[in-house]
Amino acid sequence: MRMDFIKKKLEILPNRPGCYLMKNKDGVIIYVGKAKNLKRRVSSYFNRIHTGKTAKLVSEIVDFEYIVVESETESLILEINLIKKYDPKYNILLRDDKSYPYIELTNEKSPRLLVVRHLGKKKNKDRLYGPYPNVTAARSVVNLLNRVYPLRKCRTYPKKPCLYYHIGQCLGYCVNEVEQDKIKQMEKDIIEFLKGNLSDVSNKLTKEMEMYSNNLEFERAKEIKDLLDYINITLTKQKVEVDNVDRDVIGYYEFKGYLSVQIFFIRNGRIQGRISKVLEIVDDVNEELTRFIATFYSKEVLVPKEILVPNVVDSKILEEYLNTKVVIPQKGMKKRIVDMAIENAKIKIENDYELINKDKDRTYQANEQLKEVLSLDKLDRIELFDNAHLFGTYNVSGMVVFKSGLPSKNDYRKYKISVDENDDYATMKEVIYRRYFRVLMDNLEKADLIIVDGGIGQINVAKKVLDSLNLKIPVVGLKKDNRHTTEALITSSNEEIKIDKRSNLFYYLERMQDEVHKFTINYHKQIRSKGAISSVLDNIEGIGKTRKNELLKKYKTINNIKNAEIEELETIIPHNVAVNLKKELENFT
Repeated sequence: MRMDFIKKKLEILPNRPGCYLMKNKDGVIIYVGKAKNLKRRVSSYFNRIHTGKTAKLVSEIVDFEYIVVESETESLILEINLIKKYDPKYNILLRDDKSYPYIELTNEKSPRLLVVRHLGKKKNKDRLYGPYPNVTAARSVVNLLNRVYPLRKCRTYPKKPCLYYHIGQCLGYCVNEVEQDKIKQMEKDIIEFLKGNLSDVSNKLTKEMEMYSNNLEFERAKEIKDLLDYINITLTKQKVEVDNVDRDVIGYYEFKGYLSVQIFFIRNGRIQGRISKVLEIVDDVNEELTRFIATFYSKEVLVPKEILVPNVVDSKILEEYLNTKVVIPQKGMKKRIVDMAIENAKIKIENDYELINKDKDRTYQANEQLKEVLSLDKLDRIELFDNAHLFGTYNVSGMVVFKSGLPSKNDYRKYKISVDENDDYATMKEVIYRRYFRVLMDNLEKADLIIVDGGIGQINVAKKVLDSLNLKIPVVGLKKDNRHTTEALITSSNEEIKIDKRSNLFYYLERMQDEVHKFTINYHKQIRSKGAISSVLDNIEGIGKTRKNELLKKYKTINNIKNAEIEELETIIPHNVAVNLKKELENFT
């Protein structure tokens, strides 16, 4: 019956470019793809034998839609937007990827060096350098440059010099009028370093090391030597014999149903960093890789002047989509760099395949086992809830989501509970109602299973709310032993399902429980800290509504105020008020 319906729809598909949306039996979009020829591409899902993830996708398809467009570039743009909108479970989404860090040399009278991630709000993108593979690498470079060049370190201008001034790492911009020529020269040197010219910084550090050594200050000389080793070993070795154009180099390797991708960030002839991704293949490799590249640069990653790609990628579509030069090199150094990226992608998947497959099997098997023990038809989306409070105050709840066995952090939600009392049932009632009323009103994807941190009482409260909303979603609780370890699932009929503590299911439930607990506790700490700040500020003479709001906006937590210098607080409140506030916080824990 299903195939008869699909065959009829396949017959009327046009031979034109466009996007297609695959749906499961619940009408949920589970995959989005694009095609040069919609009829040929969509038909290929049903007239070929598939394996792995593609076979599982096809087994769930009961219907599809399609959208015709005028060009392949339009189909790529539409595909990326549809994936963002529907978050289909079989698409490569990079949904939990963090943005990559950059170093910013601020465009101020007295500039600073910052590690930044969110680039959308940055106006002077020409003063951003990166991306770096991780925050640690970016901070190492910033710390090195701050050690060599006495730039401003403070966010604001205190009324007297701080520690950095006294140890020679700041020129005291807060109290001294520093010559602009001197600042401009430091900026020039720093920019040269960030662009790959390391000699000036190396020479400065070498002279400083020799000075300390001659003065028999060997500990300080050793510190300088460590910095020089970092430059000479970590940075210099990344040089490649190519021109100084900023470019990214992308390589791939297909292996047993997986796509391994390697991206080199080459800036001014030096490999500044690289990232590796391993993804399960559902579509043709060229489609998967093209989609991956387009999605990667739709995150907060600056598009370089040139991208080198292997010959399976549709470079013309990407060039138009990314508005930059996309090249498939045929020979020479550029071809050798792409080959190097391909070789690294190959090494990555061959080394990690067994571990990746084992983790996948454990997650998949655990999810399937949970589906079986609860007699569920489908288990793609699990929503878990946890509550936290402090003697009935600062009441909050957290919800985390697991999709196909993996955390989907974009779907996590925080709830500040209106009932300020020690009543877990009232808290559960409120959070379940708020969540699933929103699901109905906004037509959001429904959970296949709800897990609450509690027993039959919490389950019954949740079920009662769901029944009032006419939602049929199974709810289970987690029973813990005297060591606070999960030992059983509790169903709505008060049945206990024992969990083998050596099973994949046990580790799966533990992982989900730890995730929702950590997420909720972190939110509770934030709320409690904000409430505590507000309470403390209300008791300090000289802090009214306006000053209180400014302090809350800037510092957010009590620890941030405790760690702030009085001079910094004086940018908002008078000196005597700042002193009183610091004294009040001394014994606060």
